Amino acid sequence: MSYIKYNPNPDGNYVGDCVIRAISKALDISWEEAYIELAMQGFMMKNMPSANNVWGSYLKMKGFKRYSISDECPDCYTVQDFCEEHSTGTYVLSTGEHAVAAIDGDYFDTFNSGDEIVGSYYVKEEGLHE
Repeated sequence: MSYIKYNPNPDGNYVGDCVIRAISKALDISWEEAYIELAMQGFMMKNMPSANNVWGSYLKMKGFKRYSISDECPDCYTVQDFCEEHSTGTYVLSTGEHAVAAIDGDYFDTFNSGDEIVGSYYVKEEGLHE
């Protein structure tokens, strides 16, 4: 269970694109494909691609299911805690202000977000199809 530096931005930019990075990793698609698909989803919903309801509905269409967990400490989970307890599977974690991909116990981000508090997550569910 560890942090793995991940920045698929084609120019290596750090541009507030955490949702695009997380979805790119979780779906194993390019940054460009994730960006365009989220932009189209946002356009159809008349909202920004980074809005929680936009990327959440996009992930649901891709076979993910959303779960909420307590973000009130001492019952809260950090990204690191979550990964330690979820060592298999593909997840997109939401901290409210940030999104990060977690796959098989590792989390992928441009910085070590292991201390961020997770409030909800999406998991790729078996049997749910695009």
